[in-house]
Amino acid sequence: MWLKLFFLLLYFLVLFALARFFEAVVWYESGVFATQLVDPVTLSFKKLKTILECRGLGYSGLAEKRDVRELVENSGDLMQGELYSALKNEREQAGPSTTFSGEMHFYELVEDTKDGIWLVQVIAQDRDPLLSKANWGKMVQKVSQFGIRTGTFNCSSDSSYCRRRGWTKSTLIMSVPQTYASKGKVMLKEYNGRRIEAEHIFKWMTSHVASRIKTIRFSQQLVDDWYQQDKQPVKMFLFAKLVQPPAFFSALSIKFTGRIEFIFVDVRNWDNVSCLDKVGVQQVPSYVLKTPEGIYRYGNSTGEFISLYAMDTFLRSVQPEVNDLFVLSLVMVNLMAWMDLFITQGATIKRFVVLISTLGTYNSLLIISWLPILGFLQLPYLESFYEYSLKLLRYADTTALASWVRADWTFYTSHPALFLSTYLAHGLLIDYFEKKRRCGDEDQNANNLEWLSSLWDWYTSYLVHPIASFQNYPNESDWDDDPNFLLERLAVPDLWLHPLIPMDYIKNLPTWRFKCAHVEGNVWGDHDTNFQKPSRAEPSRGNADLEEPGDDAGGPSLGKTEDSWSGGEDQEAWPDDMIHCTECVVCLENFEIDCLVMGLPCGHVFHQQCIVVWLASGRHCCPVCRWPSYKKKPLRPAGGAESHNSCDP
Repeated sequence: MWLKLFFLLLYFLVLFALARFFEAVVWYESGVFATQLVDPVTLSFKKLKTILECRGLGYSGLAEKRDVRELVENSGDLMQGELYSALKNEREQAGPSTTFSGEMHFYELVEDTKDGIWLVQVIAQDRDPLLSKANWGKMVQKVSQFGIRTGTFNCSSDSSYCRRRGWTKSTLIMSVPQTYASKGKVMLKEYNGRRIEAEHIFKWMTSHVASRIKTIRFSQQLVDDWYQQDKQPVKMFLFAKLVQPPAFFSALSIKFTGRIEFIFVDVRNWDNVSCLDKVGVQQVPSYVLKTPEGIYRYGNSTGEFISLYAMDTFLRSVQPEVNDLFVLSLVMVNLMAWMDLFITQGATIKRFVVLISTLGTYNSLLIISWLPILGFLQLPYLESFYEYSLKLLRYADTTALASWVRADWTFYTSHPALFLSTYLAHGLLIDYFEKKRRCGDEDQNANNLEWLSSLWDWYTSYLVHPIASFQNYPNESDWDDDPNFLLERLAVPDLWLHPLIPMDYIKNLPTWRFKCAHVEGNVWGDHDTNFQKPSRAEPSRGNADLEEPGDDAGGPSLGKTEDSWSGGEDQEAWPDDMIHCTECVVCLENFEIDCLVMGLPCGHVFHQQCIVVWLASGRHCCPVCRWPSYKKKPLRPAGGAESHNSCDP
């Protein structure tokens, strides 16, 4: 997890550096920055109207370019970035509007939406729509850039609901929140105008939405409101010489209902502007954010354009709600989980299986971890903690670095192809370095069929032994080649009591050749005892000699008393943690010289061939003491290894 987090933070640093590189390229080619101010005098009449449409200001009745230019200047400074975004949005097509199927669908989306605006065209039964298809498309494109959702309700789909509502003729319905509280009731407004042009309908909408914003028209009223201690500590002021605030400002007041109070200050008829100096406003127009920590003039930092999306990003960072934090954490967690696609080495199918598993795990843990957080935030004792957290967040989000981050966020979200391509390139670099780091790993060379076979083996193992199968997921196969093995296991009544143990541990058990020295005064069975004392045993680990026979045919059989093990360097020829014995209890034969023997963790020793067959049959325990053959046994008390003629306990 920490490795993925490191790679994700490294990717964010790459994006930050790449954005600065793009800015340098644009400056080198055109000599301007995105934050550079644009003189409206140099713009054409068409571009000026485009700016007004993006800000949500009506220009009907303004035939001269000078009037349009003054309206742009009175609504806020124009930057190169805003001009580029406005021209780009003009070429984009709006998304399709919603078609309501009936009363419940309309209630769920429109009447139950507490923090949004809807414009619905109601088509009466057996009537033509108020707006033609072309005019309705223009209307949808015009209002969608302000976050206003659109839809069509055909009364032929639910005529009884239209009769109860009194919709006997085709009309337009606008839904806006009725109160200033978050998640309050909504009210439906019906358009009664005679003119059905898009410009007049839009003016009707903006006038209704702007009426919800508190308007200050006198200087003394501004002073009283500025120093008043309200329940809402965060306020957004607009000081401008306008009849009504721009549509984007009014739309934001709906989105941030209950979090930020929006106030429009009309200074057209003010003779004395000294009160503006008292509150710290140096110029008009100005967008000023007032917080308990001080005031912040919006538009002086990078990426702070006079547009809906830019100001929405700024306000969400300054005064976020819980849902904003959850969405941010969700994006971060999923970006981090997708790193597994490049960190995991091996077959392609394996990468995607691990990715799906990681996505499910991370998202489940995220949701589970958010549940207690939501519960704690509702406790009254944590209100002060919540306020201090917001205070620290506001301090951080009004810095220059935060403005750079918001500008980069706006840039990459408006160019998703660039974001995805850089993420893919970053992932491929991670994959390349991971391959170099794991060049000796055999598992990364497995193809898709091999890994799918091992995955199927693990899955079938899980069906029979759901707990033990997790000990080896899913690289190696522990099933026999016999296809009837699963049916045989299902036929066992206590199959759930048989653990399925991986066989890899067998090759790590100690293996050596049995050697024994002649000690005077002892009798070695029926064989001639006149032989040379062999050198100490040559212990070896691994199964390199598995194919050698466990007993040499015709070799001498050794009989030995317990006293023959005492003293001498022969005791060093036997591993210290193994019990000295001369007989294999599996085949009940004595050990012969130079035969391969194998010890278990419990200390008992057997013929290698005998104990391997015993363990491979599924009996993963010692034939003598029943200690698990795959589990290390604690060391016996000091005092030397015990000796027996056989390995009987």
